[in-house]
Amino acid sequence: MTAPLPRRATDPSAQDSQSAIAVARGTTPQLDYLKVREYWKRARPSMLGPYMMDGFGFPAGAGRFRFRGELHAVAETIRDLRPDISVLDLGCGVGVWTEYFAQRFAKVVAVEASSTLCEVLRERCSRYPNVTTYHGNVLSFEPKGKFGPSGGFGPTGGFGSTGGFTPTGGFGLVFLGGLLMYLEDRDVATLLRELIPYLEPGALVLCRESTIRRGINTLQGDYQVVYRSVETYRSLLGDAGFDVVSVRANTAYINVQMACELIKKWKALVPDRFRCLPVVGRLAYWGLRLGYPWNTRLIPWLLARMGREFPLLTNHFFVLRPRLSRRAGTSDRRDTSLHGLRIEEERFANAR
Repeated sequence: MTAPLPRRATDPSAQDSQSAIAVARGTTPQLDYLKVREYWKRARPSMLGPYMMDGFGFPAGAGRFRFRGELHAVAETIRDLRPDISVLDLGCGVGVWTEYFAQRFAKVVAVEASSTLCEVLRERCSRYPNVTTYHGNVLSFEPKGKFGPSGGFGPTGGFGSTGGFTPTGGFGLVFLGGLLMYLEDRDVATLLRELIPYLEPGALVLCRESTIRRGINTLQGDYQVVYRSVETYRSLLGDAGFDVVSVRANTAYINVQMACELIKKWKALVPDRFRCLPVVGRLAYWGLRLGYPWNTRLIPWLLARMGREFPLLTNHFFVLRPRLSRRAGTSDRRDTSLHGLRIEEERFANAR
């Protein structure tokens, strides 16, 4: 998603219109999950809203452009998966990806915490009998049986609570489209570890996360998020028991993000009544789109040669597979939940 820019805590302009305050790089990320929930409760249910591209003067097609670009990357990643698998879409938003998976795979389970976005999700996917939607915290979701009506959000919480799979059952694909950035490190590890017993052999976990170039940067305020570098994600995902099969830059995101950061600079320099965002926003968007995808490499490279980082935010796809050694020891855990997840359940009750 296109998000508020990470800024150093010492920057006097670190407070932007969303009261996003940056914590120093490298600190342990700490988030207020209640504020995360409140933010997404107010999210606009559109192609621009969940991508956080409102207020820049972009045309409505900007969201569709980004989705089409990401679609190409996802399609290449999942092209070898069997059509009869089940897919788990965690933090699915308005269900754009849920709909895409429903057209290609046998079963899709979609989980979304925002009531506003979940309403749009259910309307969008109502014509797909192979889609099951759940409104609730992803860390309390309990898949049961073959992901039928008995699944849902139980009192104990956690993926390991009451799963009912055979050794050959499970999900062939799990998609996390910008979810991990709203979780602290230990909770990312907990979520991913809890997924492992519910993955069928050869399954993929596909994550799409906003990234920075180095270390960790946490925004605190009305909008709370953890931006991590690719290297930080590699370490975190590895500690959770996964091999990182590949990492791919999300060039469609980077292209739109460059336009967003240019408009942010414009808004900081020009008084509100002179901004003309419907015009300037479209000029910035179309100017960068005409150079896509080459400008996503050329412009950052040229500015880096001048000692400038642009854009400040990037985005990457991470393709994961559970390590065989961890899968071999998890079959007997399908009917028990992690102790840590039980402890954290109340804390996560309102998280996305």
